[in-house]
Amino acid sequence: MTDTVDVPITLLPHGVAAPVYATDLAAGADLVAALDAPVVLAPGARALVPCGFCMALPPGWEAQVRPRSGLALRHGVTVLNTPGTIDADYRGEIKVILINLSAEHFTIEPGARVAQMIVAPCARAAFRVTDALPGTARGEGGFGSTGG
Repeated sequence: MTDTVDVPITLLPHGVAAPVYATDLAAGADLVAALDAPVVLAPGARALVPCGFCMALPPGWEAQVRPRSGLALRHGVTVLNTPGTIDADYRGEIKVILINLSAEHFTIEPGARVAQMIVAPCARAAFRVTDALPGTARGEGGFGSTGG
C-alpha cells in the first residue's frame, strides 16, 4: 500500500456514494452518477453528470477526472475534457462531462460508475521570462518529430 492523503468530502443530499477504489491497487477511485433518473446520451451528445459530493483537497494536491476504460471500449462513452482537473481550492460539487462518441444511444443510470478520479501531488511552477532557452537535441521538433 502506498501513502495516503486525507481528503475530507461531504455527500450532498442527492449523493449516492463517496469515491471508492474498486481494488487495493487501483490508481483511480470510481465516481458514480448522482442522478434522480436515467439520462440518455444521443450519439455525439454530451452531459454534465453530477457525482453528489464536494471535497477539500489539501494545498499542493490536485484531482484528475479520467474515463473508465470499460465505458470507452464497450460504449464509446468518455470524459470530454480528459483529464479534467480539480484544483485544491475548489469546493463545489464534483461533476463529470461525458460524451457519447458511438453511433448508438447510451443511457447513464443513477448510481452508475461514470469516471475515475486520481488524487496526486501537483507542483507549482515559478515561471521566469528569459531571452533564451537552453538547447536540446530535439530543439523545436514536435508532433511526431521523434518518430512516434
